[in-house]
Amino acid sequence: MKVVGISYDSVEVLKGFAVKQKIMFPLLSDPESKTILAYSLKNQEMVGKKFGKLDLDGVPYPGTLLVDKEGVIRAKLFVDGYKDRHSVDELIKAVEGLKKK
Repeated sequence: MKVVGISYDSVEVLKGFAVKQKIMFPLLSDPESKTILAYSLKNQEMVGKKFGKLDLDGVPYPGTLLVDKEGVIRAKLFVDGYKDRHSVDELIKAVEGLKKK
């Protein structure tokens, strides 16, 4: 199993974030939100909004997708609110549930 993060943020922003947060897995930049759109993750409430100079149009709903090698989504972990995240325990349970199938 591989873990990667994806964001519409630039490579530079993601690199700084990874260093600051001590993230050891790859963070991928999707500046045009192509992957975000392909998986229907774009947060429509943010279309046309800005945060200072930052354009929020490509912001995805925060969450985790468990995707197999063929690109099929096997599990989704999402919570309401852009500041909230699921717990590590919830992620572990989802992965264990997939192993049982």
